[in-house]
Amino acid sequence: MAAPSTDGSGSIWQPYRPPAPLPRARRLGPLRLIPALKRNPLECWATEHFVRPLIVGGLPVGHVVLVNDPDAIRRVLLDNASNYRKDRLQRRVLSAGLGEGLLSAEDDAWRNQRRTFAPLFSRRMVAQFAPAMLQAAYALVERWRCQDGATLDVAAEMARLTLDVLERTIFSDGFGCKAEEVRPAMVTYFETIGRIDPLDLLGLPTWVPRVSHLRVRSVLRFFERIIDELIATKRRRLIEQPDGAPQDLLTLMLAAVDPGTGEHMSEAEVRSNVLTFIMAGHETTANLLSWSLFLLSEAHDWRQRVRAEADREIGSGSVHDLAERLPHARAAIDEAARLYPPIAAISRVAIESDKLAGEAIPRGTLVVIAPYVLHRHRMLWSDPDVFDPTRFLGDRRSRIGRYSYLPFGAGPRTCIGSAFALQEATVVLATIIRSFSMRVAPGHSVWPLLRVTLRPAGGLPMKIKSDR
Repeated sequence: MAAPSTDGSGSIWQPYRPPAPLPRARRLGPLRLIPALKRNPLECWATEHFVRPLIVGGLPVGHVVLVNDPDAIRRVLLDNASNYRKDRLQRRVLSAGLGEGLLSAEDDAWRNQRRTFAPLFSRRMVAQFAPAMLQAAYALVERWRCQDGATLDVAAEMARLTLDVLERTIFSDGFGCKAEEVRPAMVTYFETIGRIDPLDLLGLPTWVPRVSHLRVRSVLRFFERIIDELIATKRRRLIEQPDGAPQDLLTLMLAAVDPGTGEHMSEAEVRSNVLTFIMAGHETTANLLSWSLFLLSEAHDWRQRVRAEADREIGSGSVHDLAERLPHARAAIDEAARLYPPIAAISRVAIESDKLAGEAIPRGTLVVIAPYVLHRHRMLWSDPDVFDPTRFLGDRRSRIGRYSYLPFGAGPRTCIGSAFALQEATVVLATIIRSFSMRVAPGHSVWPLLRVTLRPAGGLPMKIKSDR
């Protein structure tokens, strides 16, 4: 445990150092690296990754560099972004089954979709969904009160809640009778595509079958059926009740027009992006909430701060700007996203040669930016392994470099739904902390596991106690 610290206001608090793999003294060789990556990529990082601005090498094939220098990251993601294309491995991992949605589309296809979706995720539009997010949080609170004193898998509960938010904000016609099948299907999806296959590391082409991915085919067919039904139902509603259909995101998506071309999205693009929002929007926010609740369960002083703020703000003033009036809850969310970022790695391939942090980058180099490493880098953060939400309060927040903190990426391809996710997480976290205290179940060891997103391995069993 770290020594007591002050938050700048004179109050003393006891820092908490949450669970994370200790960096290895030396990098793993190829024979040990491949099984370690398959098991849990977080356990492969070595000390040098957390202290140097740029490291060359790391994978069995090809020229690879890990970049931690913020100026170099800015060059890759913004200033010279046209020279860095998503690599084949990341497109396979992040976009399996997503067709040509925002996550996987490139060039004009991506630009057209981004322009079309941008108005749907503006600050003003996202604020309109705050009441639905709060109602979903209230529904969870009522359900938990009926199980007061029970031990619940909070990770599964957060997944259930974020699905509820999806139904209230994006798909207001609901998932129908298949709602209870959606969560286990998602678990299978992420467990399957999230495992790094040795064939990918060896650079074999995608047409070579990956046995480990056979399970995902039936899952994708399941989601395709659900999505086709959602879209068909919505189109019928729009025809039958053109002025009475709920203005959820699916309605807005079907009506959206690319301001550059004046065209609607194709049916295939709509289907791919609906699946993207189900997968990415649900999973990342659920994990972010799980980690935040776990961290606050261990940092009692910060739990009290968030609770006091929630007591003061929830139920007073407009719901639409509630998240903005919860700076301590938001700071806890931001610090959880620093320690356990929703996406733990971003990778690009250099189309032409370049130079980053003084290092020559040959054409074809795989450039890796790992938010998990970046957010714990000794060059950029003080006490980087300590849970300290004061980093994100007042003047300290303004001193965080834009390219030192990347929970949702940066540049043109930054996550379009980040404002939606952060508003949802802030409102939900404050509502839960206001009503319950919780502790990790005796005998359970919390550990971060990377499977596309960063989740608690084996779930998050916690004993829930109502405080009201």
